[in-house]
Amino acid sequence: MTSRPEAGAAPRACDAGLARAFAFLGKRWNGVLLGTLAGGPAGFAELARALPGISESVLSDRLGELCRVGLVSRTVRQGPPVGVSYQLTDRGAALVPALEALAQWAQENLPPEAGGGGGC
Repeated sequence: MTSRPEAGAAPRACDAGLARAFAFLGKRWNGVLLGTLAGGPAGFAELARALPGISESVLSDRLGELCRVGLVSRTVRQGPPVGVSYQLTDRGAALVPALEALAQWAQENLPPEAGGGGGC
């Protein structure tokens, strides 16, 4: 049986900021990509190898999305050979402590099969 709120009490509401954060970071691969880039700049092929199970098209889409929102920057290296490198911006790096805390919490509190493992 659920209890009713006291008369005159404001109804409970979700935290809009938290809802936005999880809608974005909870999108498959976004949070994991940010966590992977916390280790430093990486090229497309290196990221693809680091995230088994992600297709090249999804990786490209997610990197584009992370760049559009300003969490990751894309740098073209003049060649030969020409290459592309991705790295966290200051805004992206500001998420690293929260991502590390979530990873630690998951290690301590979730069974290995919970959540599908994210492909790592």
